[in-house]
Amino acid sequence: MRKRLAFPVCAVAAFAVFTATACTEAEVSEDGAWSPSQPIEMVAPAATGGGWDTLARTSTRLLDEAGLADKQFRVINKPGAGGAIGWAYMAAHSGDPHKLFVTSPPMLLVPMTGQAQNEYTEYTPIARLATDYMVYVVPGDSPITSFDEAAEQLRSRPQSFAVAGGSSPGSMDHVAVAGASLAVGADPTELNYVAFNGGGEAMTALLGGHVDMGVTGGGEATGLIDSGKIRALAVSAPERVESMPDVPTLTELGYDFTFDIWRGVMAPGDLTAAQVEYYENLFSQLVELESWKVESARLGWVDSYLGSADFAQFLDETNDEFAEILDEVGLARNAGTS
Repeated sequence: MRKRLAFPVCAVAAFAVFTATACTEAEVSEDGAWSPSQPIEMVAPAATGGGWDTLARTSTRLLDEAGLADKQFRVINKPGAGGAIGWAYMAAHSGDPHKLFVTSPPMLLVPMTGQAQNEYTEYTPIARLATDYMVYVVPGDSPITSFDEAAEQLRSRPQSFAVAGGSSPGSMDHVAVAGASLAVGADPTELNYVAFNGGGEAMTALLGGHVDMGVTGGGEATGLIDSGKIRALAVSAPERVESMPDVPTLTELGYDFTFDIWRGVMAPGDLTAAQVEYYENLFSQLVELESWKVESARLGWVDSYLGSADFAQFLDETNDEFAEILDEVGLARNAGTS
């Protein structure tokens, strides 16, 4: 049925432009399966060097190296407004099956604070791939040597103790440090949170001495931690992370707070079932690759694969949970952009 419906679209387009004979019908096989007919854009809604960029480049590189996709991937960075620029770009390409984007908690959090116009429900969930955790870090030469010392700074001088994050106010990094502040007995509404366009920029600011502490995904910080350029004080995981075995969790330090960074892939809205199935199968094969498992271990990612339908349900449930978190730490919901 899908093939018969596709034919008139191609026929009409052919009257307008001869080359339109290579349109959607050509991508659908006799059995109704779909495959891409041109290179696939993988959009990272942030600058290079952060968690979204790392996920986009790692996943597409491994897919290309394994030859799993019918067409090659191209990573496109669309930084700005905590991800909103990239999401608006994807929303403008509804129905385009040759564009995907990587996603994580800001996809839900940023619209809640009125800083993005596009809700997660406007897009097509493809797969959740992994889970990461937040790590609280200071420069390698910082006089702060433990999270307890950082906690004291958050309590005693929150407005002068600057904390950098790679997402906009009210989004993932902000919630991660505000929640930790609440857990240590500090006032999260007094927090001096400095937002950057991605974890890479936040870490650059930290290394440059422009802020006192940073919060970022464990995968983004591993290399800098190993090099000694930054010092990890604590991680937001429920238990110690394999890639950072010497870094204590907040909970073992006596602070009742955890925060996980789920990482996944979405597409523009209005994809067909065949298009969703193609990408869902593609990413289910990715997470079984030995190369993916090696890279995941190196980056501190924990396997948490969900297919399209389960990922959609997870997003609905997590959206409700995040709404409660924002209320709990005193961050305004739907506050507008003024």
